[in-house]
Amino acid sequence: MSIKTVIIDDEPKAIAILVNKIKRFCPELEIVASVSKPQEAFDTINELQPDLIFIDIAMPGMTGFDVLQQFTHPNFEIIFATAFDQYALDAIKHCAIGYLVKPIDNEDLVEAVINARRNIEDKNALQKNKLLIENLGIQKFQKKKIVIPSTDGLEFVKVKTISHFEGVDGYTKIHFSNRKSMLSSHSIGHFKKLLDEREFYHVHKSYIINMSYVERYLNDGYVVLQGDISIPVSRAKRTEFLNQLKQ
Repeated sequence: MSIKTVIIDDEPKAIAILVNKIKRFCPELEIVASVSKPQEAFDTINELQPDLIFIDIAMPGMTGFDVLQQFTHPNFEIIFATAFDQYALDAIKHCAIGYLVKPIDNEDLVEAVINARRNIEDKNALQKNKLLIENLGIQKFQKKKIVIPSTDGLEFVKVKTISHFEGVDGYTKIHFSNRKSMLSSHSIGHFKKLLDEREFYHVHKSYIINMSYVERYLNDGYVVLQGDISIPVSRAKRTEFLNQLKQ
């Protein structure tokens, strides 16, 4: 399977390095264009209709996010290649979209391409990309959505509706305020990486709670969430957690 690929980066040297790595480690990618002026990216992508784009975020005049927000039907797989800030990475990870941190590691590149190829075959890029663009335009964390891999596929849910995460035998049970819980095929550690630590707190090795749902703390080491749900707080976390509650 040949994958039509476009590279967008304002630094010609960065493009050259990535092209070289792709030729060496990912020969299934067919590089049909490279663009060093982000203002030209929209027209290039529309004309060539690639399966995959590599795009930098921090570019002069127009960021990679600005480029993507021009599309109403972004039906292509995306891999970000960037050294950008944490907010950007959070927005990307929330949508299960690939990213590489510069300087690009060879193994990370291969893994990102394998995931991209799988997503191209599953034809789920459009929904993920629309979610990314939606999240980029939203400033309040509570309105953001998160992608939850499940046994049936991918589900997109509002973060504010999640009361807590529960680790169960390597899987994660996600509990909601407005619906039945669901089981994800990912471990609880996967979700910890996605969540804002100011909004969600890892109180126990098996539990992450939404701080907005906390109603009270009990002296015997339990926090009570809305709905009278008791969650244990590990001894090592109690002092830090209480300080967090007081802030």
